[in-house]
Amino acid sequence: MKKRTREAAAPDITPMIDVVFLLLIFFMVSTVFKKDEMALLLNLPKTEKGESVQKEQKTVFIELSKTEIAYNGKKIEIESLEDSLKTITNKTIPIDLRIDKDVKYDRVVNLISKLKKYELTNVSLITDE
Repeated sequence: MKKRTREAAAPDITPMIDVVFLLLIFFMVSTVFKKDEMALLLNLPKTEKGESVQKEQKTVFIELSKTEIAYNGKKIEIESLEDSLKTITNKTIPIDLRIDKDVKYDRVVNLISKLKKYELTNVSLITDE
């Protein structure tokens, strides 16, 4: 009679690899990718035609919503905005303002007056095309 040998039973990992890849694809598809330097989700006004400007290396980004403000991609308080504006030594640095279309006019005027106070006048209003 032949002697039977026993093989060690190894689990089949193919279904587990399939599940891992499916989970990886699910999370990649469902992830919200954040745009560069944008901290607030704003509903920008649209324009028919606008100038396209080449972005320079040193640009200050200020975002304004109904209740929040962001400076270079970081949410801050309105009081600390003045501290940040004080530190700008180059008064010709471009400043890009992204303002939600539902923001009240007095908030916009308040922001622009703070920029004027520190003689920052190279301001661009960013809109959706």
